[in-house]
Amino acid sequence: MKYYIEIGTINKAKEDIDEICRREGFVNLTRKNFGSGGVGRFMTKMVSVCRILTTLHKGDILFLQYPMKKFYKMACTFAQCKGAKVVTIIHDLGAFRRHKLTPEQENRRLAKTDFLIVHNPTMRDYLLEHGFKGGIHCLQIFDYLSDKTASTYTKDTDTWQVVYAGNLGKWRNEFLYKLDQCIDGWEMDLYGKGFEESENHCDRLHYHGFIASDDFISNVKADFGLVWDGDSIDACTGAWGEYLKINNPHKTSFYLRAGIPVIVWSQAAMAPFVRDNHLGLVVDTIEDIGRQLRTLTTDQYQQIRENAAAIALRLADGHYVKEGMRAADKYLQ
Repeated sequence: MKYYIEIGTINKAKEDIDEICRREGFVNLTRKNFGSGGVGRFMTKMVSVCRILTTLHKGDILFLQYPMKKFYKMACTFAQCKGAKVVTIIHDLGAFRRHKLTPEQENRRLAKTDFLIVHNPTMRDYLLEHGFKGGIHCLQIFDYLSDKTASTYTKDTDTWQVVYAGNLGKWRNEFLYKLDQCIDGWEMDLYGKGFEESENHCDRLHYHGFIASDDFISNVKADFGLVWDGDSIDACTGAWGEYLKINNPHKTSFYLRAGIPVIVWSQAAMAPFVRDNHLGLVVDTIEDIGRQLRTLTTDQYQQIRENAAAIALRLADGHYVKEGMRAADKYLQ
């Protein structure tokens, strides 16, 4: 039998993986929700983890999402005491993103799992360099479940439309307030919260407010979606920018699920996937966007658009997580 512990947080990536587990016939060990407050969440996780001892048997598989706060090591230990195997899919690495753990501390936690599903080859190599010894599979990109149909789009102007969705606060993405220096031959539509309109000095930047993700998929029309973080137009900088070097941002999946090709930073871990699958542009700086768009032909763009539509179908079906599950099954046989 295969089991999982429902995460129960307001996080699209984690909710989608819970749903994929359900679709694949995994049994949910989380049977009772004690509430959304801190104590309630603690009790829900504690009871769910303790059910491992009364439910799992030798040869079973427990599927976990990491990080799992205080309970990850306990869940792994309980499962292995019962003779079960543990498969873990990683969302965030505490040592790399928040620096709350050293790489050695995090590796000791992850050593408890039998098989890891990681974001990409960069993350895989990082973990192997820090001593991980179990089976490992590269997800490539996070799935994005939605029953919505992407809007039909036909390019009918000479000006390229680029969209950016997410946190628009200056503290997080100051580069958005510097685009007047480098937008050339394209315009940007912004969707999200926190945009300081009084600080916008670029007439090619258009703010549309917050939009629900399903409404975005159904209605937003754009030529490209930008995946960028930090305060600079020359590179993705700061902690968030550095994290792009090892992380698969969910924003990439979001744009592609909407059928929108992407623009990613050349140093991002997602760049090889975008380049190899011809899903958009890979740029060194924001200024490079205009230069690449000027040389992009109609036929080239149409092929990129078709590739994005094909990937959207895979993301909607949970293709990449299911591939990881099959890799784990094969390894653990």
